Amino acid sequence: MDREASPPGLWQVIREDWEAHGRDWTKPGFRATAIHRFGVWRMNLQPKLLRAPFSILYRSLYQRVRNNYGIDLPYSVQLGRRVIIEHCGAIVIHGNTRIGDDCIIRQGVTIGMRSIERPSDAPELGSRVDIGAGAKILGKIRIGDDVKIGANAVVLRDLPSGVTAVGIPARIVGRELE
Repeated sequence: MDREASPPGLWQVIREDWEAHGRDWTKPGFRATAIHRFGVWRMNLQPKLLRAPFSILYRSLYQRVRNNYGIDLPYSVQLGRRVIIEHCGAIVIHGNTRIGDDCIIRQGVTIGMRSIERPSDAPELGSRVDIGAGAKILGKIRIGDDVKIGANAVVLRDLPSGVTAVGIPARIVGRELE
């Protein structure tokens, strides 16, 4: 009888994040991802009365990371495993965003909506996406696996897997060999 593998527990994904961040618990990126994981975990607590004190703690920790480190990573983001937030400062991620496994996010990155008229539109990033400092990924777009986005690029359209994109607006300048 085949059993599906159960999803990893809170401590297992936090340990993976810690290892991905160089086993340094003082890094703001690790702290932001750990608090995000805690925020997701607490939403599964039942009944809601039991969840309430954990929610108060989460909100306090989330606000501390956002205000002190400049990393806005709400619990509603679907965050893959071993995501690295390399440097802190001016990182804003829309709550409806999906981020794949093993992605790297650097300082000044915005991942969010393109227009106030469409507030729930948010990007979906594949696995192993490397986002350069200051890049903007806006709107309901899909970024494939193994994509590199250059510093300060503004991505407004889907990007297929294995490409490098740079510029304003971003254009494809390279493709990984398959």
